[in-house]
Amino acid sequence: MPSIDDVTNTPDELTDDEAEALLEDADLVQDMTGEVCPYPQVEAKKGLQDLEAGELLVQETDHVPCTENVPRAVGDDAEAQVWRSGDATYRIYLRKQA
Repeated sequence: MPSIDDVTNTPDELTDDEAEALLEDADLVQDMTGEVCPYPQVEAKKGLQDLEAGELLVQETDHVPCTENVPRAVGDDAEAQVWRSGDATYRIYLRKQA
């Protein structure tokens, strides 16, 4: 029987400890709770434009498709990782590439 990983293309997931450490170091945090695609995708792209290479943007969301759509939308502009809280909230970590 296929798993969800067989049919989705989501970024690597972070542990709780990794996610908290990265959140503390974030250069920009966007609260996209309650927002649906494509708005978070557009905001992620705009946010990355304001960052320098190596800086970190974190998007908080409760919209599951964002965990796949936002990283896909930013493409090669950022390296993406995702944290899933277990209570229907997610964080998308986007490290801007050179």
